[in-house]
This record gives sequence, C-alpha cells and structure tokens, in this order.
Amino acid sequence: MSVTTTDAIEARIDRILIGAIDPHVHSGPSIAPRAIDHLELAQEYSRAGFAAMITKDHDYSGVMTAALISKHHPELRTKVYSSLVLNNVVGGMNPYAVEHHAAMGGKIVFMPTLAAENHLRWEKTSSWSHPASTQKMRPAAPVPVLDANGKVRDDVKQVLDIIARTDMALASGHIHVSETWLVFEEAQRRGVRRLVFTHPEEIVGASLNDVRGIAAMGAFVEHSICMFIEGSKFKVCEEADLRGQIDAAGVGQTILASDLGQTGTISPLEGMRRGVQLCITLGYDDDQIHQMVSANAARAFGLENDVARVLDAGAH
Repeated sequence: MSVTTTDAIEARIDRILIGAIDPHVHSGPSIAPRAIDHLELAQEYSRAGFAAMITKDHDYSGVMTAALISKHHPELRTKVYSSLVLNNVVGGMNPYAVEHHAAMGGKIVFMPTLAAENHLRWEKTSSWSHPASTQKMRPAAPVPVLDANGKVRDDVKQVLDIIARTDMALASGHIHVSETWLVFEEAQRRGVRRLVFTHPEEIVGASLNDVRGIAAMGAFVEHSICMFIEGSKFKVCEEADLRGQIDAAGVGQTILASDLGQTGTISPLEGMRRGVQLCITLGYDDDQIHQMVSANAARAFGLENDVARVLDAGAH
C-alpha cells in the first residue's frame, strides 16, 4: 500500500471517528492493571474528536470520577460517563447501588460479569482469570439472575424497575444468552427502553440466530472490537467474523466498542481506529461505520446532544 493511500485511509478514519463514542472501556484506576486512566483517556479521545466515553470497571461505579473530570476539565471535548456492574464488590443485585449510580449520572447497569454463573463456568474451561482475584481479592461468588425454576429472580426485577424508572441502559454482561433472553423480556415488560447485548462473540454462548432475535426485539448488539482486530491480545475471532455479526443484527442495531484499556495490548484509541479500518476492509461505507461507532451508541445511552455538540463544532 502506498504512502499516499495509507495517508488517505488514516484521514478517512479520522473523519469517521469525529463524534465517536466508546461505551465500553477499561481505563483505570482499577484493582486490575490498567494502561491508561480515565482522565488520560478522556484527553486522548478529546484530541481525536470523540464525543463521549463510558468507563467500565468490574468492581465499582466510576460516576464520582466522571463528575470530577467534568468539573475540573471543561475544556475536554469528550464527556466521561460510567457504568455499574452488579458483581460482588457492589453487593450483587443491590438496588441501593443502582439508585446511587443513577442519581450520580450513570448511564449503564450491567448484569453480572465476573460473578455471573455462566462466567464462572466459562472461566474453568478458559485460560482467563481476573488479574487481581488471587492476590488482592477472594474469588468471585455467583450472583444468579434466575431462580431454581428458571424464572427471573425478584431481586433482579427490583433492579430492572430502577433502570426503567431512571431510563438507564441495561447491558447483559456475562450471563448466558439463554438468561439474557429471559432478563431482556422481563426488562421490557417492566418498562426498560434501552437494552444492550454484550459481546455475543465470546463467553455468553450466543449464536447468530440469537443475535438476530435479540436485535429484533429492539436491543442494540455491542461488539468488543478487541476480539476481532490484529494486535489485540484478546483476539478470539477472525476479522471476517465481524461481518457476520454485524449483518445478523443490522448496521442500525450494532455498536462497536473498544473493550480495551488493559496492560500489554493496544490502546483503546488504537483499537477503535483498527476497528474502523476493519469495517472499511469489510466493505461498509463511512456513514454505516459512523453509525456503528457513534450514532447507535448515542441512541442507546441518550448521548445525542454530546454527539451533536462535537459535530456542530467541527462544522464551524
């Protein structure tokens, strides 16, 4: 590839990422090693023209950090938001934690990840383990979402009611896809409007038919781009597999996120850039790619104003 061609592609990636959102990023501080912290990443994403980022830690809500960054760094183009994951450290299905998260401006609540019963089963057959679990924390205890009869538990329903009332997004986390169907159906019955199916390509046991069906019920399907791109230590899929995943849900229901920030691999920004380049290689046009890295996440998490602010500033 010639230098001129390479420069043209890099400039094209630059343009596509203006107004982008990374809704699933593992910046620090964290009990697990992180290569970049929330403020550093917000500064890096601001230089690249991102509209927003949503931090995700398996053990805490980052809403307080997000509030401090917003107050003391008004110059940043990238707005920082946070998610809450219902693992052991926050008390599992803890309605107090969910209400606090919402009151402080949280955008997403994840069903359990490292404490999901499905994750704990998967972990036994994989080479992965939480980097801190044996040195700083006791091993995860299961946080179930279904009762002994295979029905959504009452404590989960209580959390769903809070999510519905506060109009946050519900993400599936690492629960099994069979559980996701039941939880999402119950969430919709209880008035939850924003649903996000987390990385169907890994851990959760989803088929492309699951992706099609869950997207058809109105959920967004979020792909961890780190699982598809060269240079990522988390690559578990072939690059061409991303097309099958996108086509199953449709461009209009697909969100691309970095799921990066860990040590020993590429940065979140580089991951997003390589993800865009992969989509170009797969034949998607610039508007379709921008939809998957910006507009769909804006709809999913209510961040349309953040994207409009950045795009309007770029037009003047």
